[in-house]
Amino acid sequence: MAKYIGILTSGGDSPGLNAAIRGVGKAALGYYGMQMIGFRDGFRGFMENRTIELDTNTLSGILTLGGTILGTSRDKPHRMPVAGKLVDMTDVLVANYHRHHLDVLVCLGGGGTQKHAYRLTQKGLHVITLPKTIDNDVALTDITFGFDTALGVATEAIDRLHSTAHSHHRIVVVEIMGHRVGWLALGAGIAGGADVILIPEIPYDVEVIADAIRARSHSGKRFSIVAVAEGAVSRQDAAALRSAEQLVAKAKSSDALTKAEAVLAKAEAQHAGNTMRLAKQLEGLTGLESRVTILGYLQRGGTPSAADRLLASRLGVACAELIHKGRYGVMVAARGDTTKPVPLQEVAGKLRHVPPDHPWVATARRVGTCLGD
Repeated sequence: MAKYIGILTSGGDSPGLNAAIRGVGKAALGYYGMQMIGFRDGFRGFMENRTIELDTNTLSGILTLGGTILGTSRDKPHRMPVAGKLVDMTDVLVANYHRHHLDVLVCLGGGGTQKHAYRLTQKGLHVITLPKTIDNDVALTDITFGFDTALGVATEAIDRLHSTAHSHHRIVVVEIMGHRVGWLALGAGIAGGADVILIPEIPYDVEVIADAIRARSHSGKRFSIVAVAEGAVSRQDAAALRSAEQLVAKAKSSDALTKAEAVLAKAEAQHAGNTMRLAKQLEGLTGLESRVTILGYLQRGGTPSAADRLLASRLGVACAELIHKGRYGVMVAARGDTTKPVPLQEVAGKLRHVPPDHPWVATARRVGTCLGD
């Protein structure tokens, strides 16, 4: 009897999602003789039973499309906004899984999606995930699809900003996505030749940054490019955020989690607008005019790169093979040119941070880039 697959995309959109959907679908339908249905708008669409049939016609022509044909949302199965309240809708998702006689649910998403998927496995569902995010922060995979495209966009932006910074003798601060980790800012900063790179893993001292910029000015270089991850923090702010995050991690009950998340939200709200404040601080300390460019959602949009299409297709095909073999409860991780199924319990709740001794960090330091410390 043919296996029946349900598939959804969850969390922020990312280049390569459609390529991954196509990879799963083409292999499952055409090679293994399975059937597949899509759920719209992530776990909310799964809860509301909003579906789309995914056949060969639907999958045709989507390889190069950005975004996701299924739509997405950030709704959590166990804390779903319903009628103005947060409600645990997990049992409804389980019921819909059985209602459609699914053999497996495939979830495409980042770190949050891995946690939600793992919770569903604990309810007895067969689930497989694929790692997507432009932040490249999913644990236990070499890389996530979406990262390469965003890296190219951010690097090109820094390339373009060089000319205006040089022409006007300015400090140009460019904010790059990366709320918890700095892979994108670090990679784009190195590739784009940024003079300063600030990432969440290395709290910065604004005086150190100002000294580096002044040193450039004294050597005749009258502009500086500062690539800053949106989650980069000063040394003073880092301790408060760490304390709030630990409260969330240690919360044992729903009430405790709600209170801990409120503390974290307050700490993060105080961090909002940090890039603008940093630019003003640097302008005051160096006497150089500063300008800010926030790349924002530009990094998520557009046609996925060839590398992301290839990665998403490989992971999708590997997912179909795992379904054929009856291997569930795993994330399909990238391992060099191959893939590896990693148990979801080993992935859920973990982030892939930039290690302080990573070769990219060493490269940045040895070419003279200031990392703020």
